[in-house]
Amino acid sequence: MVSHMTKRWLSEHKQEKYYRLAKKFDYRSRASFKLMQIDDRFSIFREGDSVVDLGASPGGWLQVAKERTGIDGKVIGVDLRPIKPIDGVITILGDITVKETMDELFEKFGGKADVVLSDMAPNVGGNYSTDHARSIHLCTFAIDVADHILKKNGKMVVKVFMGDMFSEVRDAMDIRFQNVKVHAPDATRSTSSEVYIIAKGFKGHEPKEMQASDSEEKRTEFTVKGELK
Repeated sequence: MVSHMTKRWLSEHKQEKYYRLAKKFDYRSRASFKLMQIDDRFSIFREGDSVVDLGASPGGWLQVAKERTGIDGKVIGVDLRPIKPIDGVITILGDITVKETMDELFEKFGGKADVVLSDMAPNVGGNYSTDHARSIHLCTFAIDVADHILKKNGKMVVKVFMGDMFSEVRDAMDIRFQNVKVHAPDATRSTSSEVYIIAKGFKGHEPKEMQASDSEEKRTEFTVKGELK
């Protein structure tokens, strides 16, 4: 049996490896390698695809999406935090859970997406149940956005933390997509509870009406990516 200390060392060593690779190849986050590994295994991107990335800061996934969709690919990222410019990529500073940001997304994107990505995660406050519930809440919003902007037969990749509410997100994806897989890429910390739901063959789903923002209060709730242990 592998000891806890050995597991921790292996996890930290693996993350240091991806951190070094990100620096070496000028990716903004080691999370770039998670998306590469997902695409290598599940063939998410095609040349010329239109891609929406939710929770896109600092831009590591945007870099990968643009590389893999090529010069004709259309890539747009949304986040509450600023994203430094990336050649050929559009970014929006805003809260994707409110109507104003959705309106701006539709205006700037124009048309519908072949792929919707979500690497959103809540501020991790230390209470696992609360953090897990917030993660599920974000995933639900990502799915709502996909209902509005994803093409029929489109694809979606969404990060979610495992826990007692995980089945809610899985069931929502099963209803909307023809094929749904759960996967943890090698670049994920072995001690983390995060997994990615990879869904293909969007069937179409009646979108919910997005609500206009009436408060700044919730903007502090889901602003920083993190991992639940």
